[in-house]
Amino acid sequence: MYKTNTNYVSRRRQTQASSRSYGRNNNIAIFQPTAKLGAVTQFLMLGILIAVLGIIFLMNSSKPALYGNEIQQIDSKISDLETKKADLEVENARLTALSNIENSEVAKKMTTPASVSYAK
Repeated sequence: MYKTNTNYVSRRRQTQASSRSYGRNNNIAIFQPTAKLGAVTQFLMLGILIAVLGIIFLMNSSKPALYGNEIQQIDSKISDLETKKADLEVENARLTALSNIENSEVAKKMTTPASVSYAK
């Protein structure tokens, strides 16, 4: 059998926090903020954030009410058009009734053909 090497050696460079050097993915400058936020300021910022999110929520939740009014107007137009369609269907049935067609002026002026031939 072969014996395998089980020792692990880290290839990562060991650096201490106090020694800074140039290198890949190493920053030598550390940003330290000069002004610190107090508890009251943090509380106010959190309150403003919650208020802004609440306003956004209310604006989005009121949109369906606005669209509901438009939908109601469109539904009323649809119902008006459906009643007009029904009235036109009744008038069409009255105008195309066989008795009206037979007694019309156009039908009275028609003559019976002498001979009838059909295409084969």
